[in-house]
Formats: sequence, C-alpha cells, structure tokens
Amino acid sequence: MRIDCPLCGPRDIREFYYKGAADYLDRPAEDAGPEAWDAHLHLRANPEGPLDELWYHTAGCTSWLVVTRDTKTHVISAVRAVDAGETP
Repeated sequence: MRIDCPLCGPRDIREFYYKGAADYLDRPAEDAGPEAWDAHLHLRANPEGPLDELWYHTAGCTSWLVVTRDTKTHVISAVRAVDAGETP
C-alpha cells in the first residue's frame, strides 16, 4: 500500500506510523469524567468501509496526515495534512 503524502509524494506504507481512527481528534474535555475517557480510549468501532485514519510520516516530512481508507479494500481515496488547530 502507498500513501500519497501531500508534501513528499507517493510513499510506501512502511514510512508511516498508524495511530488509529481520526475521530481520536474529538477527545473529551480534560475535566471530563472517567467514563468519558474510558469510552474514548477503549470503546472503538470497527467499521467496514471508508474511514478517516491518522498516519504519521516518520521516515519523511514528520507530518500528521488524515488518510481516508476503505477498511475492506484498503483503497485510499483522500489524504490531507492535519490542520494546525487539530491535535493528533
């Protein structure tokens, strides 16, 4: 599988670190209760189909990317850099 990095161009997947679903960016407030944090950290969906995922380009530009990948076919339909206001 190859990821088309917006800064470096197409690269082999071995250059990247997979963090998980991009909904990780929507984390609870720091003062949220333990139940909210437990759900955020441990109760993950495992959807079939297109999913936004977080990938870190470790062996390249060191950018965080949001990759839209079909979890059934592994076809990548979009790649974008994480916005400055988002925290991976």
